[in-house]
Amino acid sequence: MRYFYFFLFIYLGFGSGVGAQVSLSAQDSVVIKSEQLKEVLLMGNAIIGNKFKSRNKTGSSIYLSKGEIQKYGFTDINRTLQSIPGVNSYEEDGFGLRPNISLRGTSPERSAKINLMEDGVLIAPAPYSAPAAYYFPTMARMEALEIVKGSSQIQYGPNTTGGAINMITAVIPDKFSGNVSMARGNYHSGNHQVTLGDSGQNFGYLANYLNYYSGGFKYLDGGGATGFDRSDYMIKLRGQTDSDAAVYQSLTAKIHYFEEQANETYLGLTDHDFERTPYRRYKASAKDVMDALQQQIQLTHVAQFSPTLSITTNAYLNKLQRNWYKLDDVTLAEKVGISAVLMAPDQYPLAYQALLGSQDTAPDVLGVKANNRRYLSTGIQSVARWTWGQNWRHTIEFGARYHYDYEDRFQWVDRYGFEQNELVKTTSGVRGSDANRINKARAIASHILYTAKVGQWTFTPGVRMEDITLERLDYGSTDPQREGTDRQTKANQLLVWIPGMGANYRLNNMIQVFGGIHKGFSPPSITPGQKAEKSINYELGTRFDHLGVQGEIVGYYNDYQNLLGSDLSATGGTGSLDQFNAGAVMVSGLEFAVNYDVLQNNKQDYTLPISLTYTLTDTEFMTSFDSSEAIYGVVNQGDEIPYIPKNQVALGVGVEHNKWALNLNVRHRSGFRTRAGSGMMDPAYSVTANTLVDASAHYFVWPGLKLAANVINLFDEVYAASRTPAGLRPGHPFGLSCAVTYLF
Repeated sequence: MRYFYFFLFIYLGFGSGVGAQVSLSAQDSVVIKSEQLKEVLLMGNAIIGNKFKSRNKTGSSIYLSKGEIQKYGFTDINRTLQSIPGVNSYEEDGFGLRPNISLRGTSPERSAKINLMEDGVLIAPAPYSAPAAYYFPTMARMEALEIVKGSSQIQYGPNTTGGAINMITAVIPDKFSGNVSMARGNYHSGNHQVTLGDSGQNFGYLANYLNYYSGGFKYLDGGGATGFDRSDYMIKLRGQTDSDAAVYQSLTAKIHYFEEQANETYLGLTDHDFERTPYRRYKASAKDVMDALQQQIQLTHVAQFSPTLSITTNAYLNKLQRNWYKLDDVTLAEKVGISAVLMAPDQYPLAYQALLGSQDTAPDVLGVKANNRRYLSTGIQSVARWTWGQNWRHTIEFGARYHYDYEDRFQWVDRYGFEQNELVKTTSGVRGSDANRINKARAIASHILYTAKVGQWTFTPGVRMEDITLERLDYGSTDPQREGTDRQTKANQLLVWIPGMGANYRLNNMIQVFGGIHKGFSPPSITPGQKAEKSINYELGTRFDHLGVQGEIVGYYNDYQNLLGSDLSATGGTGSLDQFNAGAVMVSGLEFAVNYDVLQNNKQDYTLPISLTYTLTDTEFMTSFDSSEAIYGVVNQGDEIPYIPKNQVALGVGVEHNKWALNLNVRHRSGFRTRAGSGMMDPAYSVTANTLVDASAHYFVWPGLKLAANVINLFDEVYAASRTPAGLRPGHPFGLSCAVTYLF
């Protein structure tokens, strides 16, 4: 019976609610014109499509255009998101390689509680069985960025509590065009990018290459690499019918390959060392390196039967292979994790000295774990959309998805010691002896969303279904050949219905009010009987556009019946990925955004845009419990969720001309707890507030040739970004990058 829903939907295609949203009015001609085709092709992999639709949804949503993304030249997703209300994130490496993003107070660790998508397809390594985002797309190759929150998100799963982020890659151009860019910056940083594409009547293509690298802003005791090198290769090929065909169809193939080598570590600093030398790295982390390869194949088929009926289908295959070889423990009289050593160096003085590497140690003192894992995520998803009616306009959107993913762990620990001031391997670990298991997930998802526009009202009731089967095959530490001599199996299964309702009332052309209620959900772990994360979420807001002042104010309240915490090594845990019940939690907040061009009525070719955003996030545990996880500890009723700053403010000011532009962005973030608590923040379990200033400038020498300069952390503020995975970690210091771009 559980597969009945899936086979019932084969007629319309397979998949989930992350496909096209072709929205053509009933008055449009049946013949699809070229400008309509461009919208259809772009929106085949979009979840919003453009700013107009973002400003008229019944739930909170944000659409960032290519120009907005490129304004500051950010390659770090954390900085790209810093001015968007309702988004919380904390840095780990200073470059955004593996961000930790929260939407409306969801747990931010490895962005595991939100839906991360690229071109409308889930992009986390294993979205159901292991969603922690150890791979994250490079922002420099994105054409647009879409964020949905509130009742807008029930079309997208499996996570429906906080929201979804969709990153849209470069689209195939209408005519022969491209660009070549080269950037250089301090810390031996830079990037190169080449894009080339063209379209004809029935065929189009695009090729994109991006190399992004840095020597790193940290220095390793005794010398050594602390930077990274990333390369992206992408090809898109599209075939399509003539624009006046009775049924317009297109098929787009996207092939993407990614490789990364990053000399990154989980090892941070003690409070005392951070205060003296914040950009230092201890010598014991000299062997730490992340090697990763990612491959993606995506096929997108669009069928436009009429201006009011379309079906978009995506088939996808994502593979990721990564081995993060990194320091994990110190073993002297006892085995101690590096997080515990840095939290209390006085309690573990010999272990702390071993991390410094200032003197020789006994063999096997330091454990360096090979976190060797392979991931696969594959599926097929489809969305059908039908619009009809005149005075009372109706739209039915139906989506379905079949998805399968797995995480294959085959890990070991090598032992090291210091000999003659060098870190030397003293014992090679047996492969598969640390973790030797496979986590698998199969999921069938579907949604129905009905939109009714009656006069000034818009209503969007809908429901989502998730049918999930989770399974673990654990071969144990003594069976590297996986013959099954000591295999243990776990399984968990659930079927959940996720309803939601949104409404929008347009008072006039200047003001609209919107709101909604929906069920929040995140899948449980593989542990049998593990409860899913559930909440009831409420939202009420207004959008306004008066005398050139555009903005939005939204209040929300998320009432968790059960919040799930995860055992991640990235947050000081064991890395098992097992989840635990954190009980009832309340999360509420206020989101405010306003934009205004001071010179909007000036007849000169100048603009002076100003933007201001504010986010208030208030969290509270409603129950008490005792957790062994580092970021929770003993939780008492009334404690706040860790790693969620209460206040965030961002101010952007620019002066723009048709040949040049100057932009300045100021962001303030209040301090936040790194362990659940209440009252005054304990300095040992918190990160202090910071205010950062970024700036950018660009100048068109002539049409097609652009010079640009971007500065992050203009005043070189030294600040702590987090205390995870182990110890205090610094944010990026002053960074300058100069770029030249040729457009053709």
